[in-house]
Amino acid sequence: MRITSLLKVLIAIAIGAVWFFGGSTPQPAAPAESNSIEAWLGPQDWQKHRDAPVIALGPEGAFDDMHVFAPTVVREDSSYQLWYPGSRGTVAGRVFRVGLATSSDGVRFEKSTENPVYSFGGAESIVTPTILRETDGTPIREDGKLRMWFTRVDFADGIHSLHDSVSGDGITWSEPSEPLLDNVYAPTVIKDGPIYRMWYTDVGVPSWTIRHASSRDGKIWDVTPEPVLKVEQNWEHRRLFYPTVVKHDSLYLLWYASYWIEAPDADKTGIGFAVSEDGIHWRKNPNNPVLRPDPNLPWEAYYNSSQSVMRLPDGTWRIWYGSRKEPPFVNKYFAIATATWAGPKDQ
Repeated sequence: MRITSLLKVLIAIAIGAVWFFGGSTPQPAAPAESNSIEAWLGPQDWQKHRDAPVIALGPEGAFDDMHVFAPTVVREDSSYQLWYPGSRGTVAGRVFRVGLATSSDGVRFEKSTENPVYSFGGAESIVTPTILRETDGTPIREDGKLRMWFTRVDFADGIHSLHDSVSGDGITWSEPSEPLLDNVYAPTVIKDGPIYRMWYTDVGVPSWTIRHASSRDGKIWDVTPEPVLKVEQNWEHRRLFYPTVVKHDSLYLLWYASYWIEAPDADKTGIGFAVSEDGIHWRKNPNNPVLRPDPNLPWEAYYNSSQSVMRLPDGTWRIWYGSRKEPPFVNKYFAIATATWAGPKDQ
């Protein structure tokens, strides 16, 4: 018995050493579901700001006079900072650069006079940026700097790659890194203890799915072998995209978008929700989509997607999301809107 116990200890130490000295980032096994998950599977009564979008197209000649979408938002020193991709030109000829807007309340934003604050150059676009932050929006500064991951894409060849950059003030950013991972669109990154965890849209397959990857430094990523979220519910059509993940009370909360097939023309999108105890095995909300386009709001009659979510100091939640008006679709995306939600009743 003593020899058997000693062998078990030695094996455990060896496994730990393999991980610590360069083995793959460990992937958690499927947990048993808890009652706390059930609290997150009810309807989400998002109250939309209905006066106007929080970010609209810029004036003619501005870098964002035709397309805006995919906000990422932090809250620091009672001020909101919102970065978003904007573009001029036609849908086919669009090239996205990143703009910045600030706000004291999360609703009334003022665009920076420095816009655009970041670009790749040439015909290469920067899209779907995400800033490393806490659930409440507080940025996680590393060596005093903000850290941003984003997708580089040339719409002529369709190649998507993941890159990162850092900034002290959110305006001046370091040169884009070399490609970190291919086929990555709409990354969302959190710091889970010492490990960076990323969920993203895999555009390397015909039916886009959501994948998970982990990293010790945010640059070398270990991709979980199987997609963590696929098209399954009746409302989902063709693809899943734009995952946004935050961790709250030991649960992982994920808002994502899909084409909404209940719409008469199947061209609308909606935002769904899923919850997980490990970030790998997800349970989707049966009330999906939890946020739907509103035909009574002209800036979001057809599309809701590319969202950023945070928990506010009073315990409520706020979402910012890209939207599109009714056809004809001259603008790929038209505006950025916002809504609030009290959260689940049992939390």
